[in-house]
Amino acid sequence: MKFNRLGRTDLEVSPLCFGGNVFGWTIDEPTSFRLLDQWVDAGMNFIDTADAYSTWVEGNAGGESETIIGRWLKARGRRDDVVIATKVGMEMPGGKKGLSRAYINEAIEASLRRLQTDYVDLYQSHFDDPETPFEETLAAYEPLIRAGKVRAIGASNLTAERLAESLRASSGAGLPRYESLQPLYNLHDREEFEGPLEDLCRAEGIGVINYWSLASGFLTGKYRSEADLGKSPRGERVAKYLDARGLRILGALDAIAAEAGATPGQVALAWLIARPSVTSPIASATTPGQLAELVAAAELKLDAAAIARLDAASAPARAAAAEPA
Repeated sequence: MKFNRLGRTDLEVSPLCFGGNVFGWTIDEPTSFRLLDQWVDAGMNFIDTADAYSTWVEGNAGGESETIIGRWLKARGRRDDVVIATKVGMEMPGGKKGLSRAYINEAIEASLRRLQTDYVDLYQSHFDDPETPFEETLAAYEPLIRAGKVRAIGASNLTAERLAESLRASSGAGLPRYESLQPLYNLHDREEFEGPLEDLCRAEGIGVINYWSLASGFLTGKYRSEADLGKSPRGERVAKYLDARGLRILGALDAIAAEAGATPGQVALAWLIARPSVTSPIASATTPGQLAELVAAAELKLDAAAIARLDAASAPARAAAAEPA
């Protein structure tokens, strides 16, 4: 399997990244262990999580995903076989949040304890923090990188303007820069990333590890009407996709999947993998069958004609309106 270099770092990552938000939420620890075993046994190495996963679940306090990954790492002894990405900044119990120097120093130690490791490969700013200057945040990361606790830093959910501002702050003060970006991006949600943000990432050599690669499962074809929304805990997020454009995208996925002997979800992931700006799309699985489907997607190659059909079917409304009649 061909690995991809993450931005300008020395991190080599698999063409897909396992989204760890499901650990301690929709799957328990034993199931998580089985899927992590299956992931690395299949040749994959990239795992994404966050300290705040999963504070939204009743009874959880945050850190559940990191804790499960840490227990798996200790039980299996496979730390050198994986690239672990986690995040800081999203609100934790007690109102702890943000990207101040003091909080980053506190949060990294908590993440390392939960992950039962001496270092994080990729430490990401989870959300923008307008109240903290980029210079303070980046200066907080610098000693962590120097001490070997963090190998590289990345950002998530930044606009093109704010990402550019962070790069200027880094360059101007001689501080570490964000080497990766984690944006919302998939075949349906295209407008937020495509355009200035994607252009900036390509120009600056920033690795892209987009989340919600399957649009909360919509692009698998699992949800085709409101009656399907109760099929999983994430079903309520899918209702917004059940419009004419969403159904048109599913139609294109169905047709190309049938021609390729694949599934709609595999085609949707292959479309992302084929995009030059994308390093490693993030996707989650809750069963061995779903995980096997993800792994197979990494080997699916779409030809130019199939990509063009998907581009046309999923063209954002403003782009479609701009096309000549």
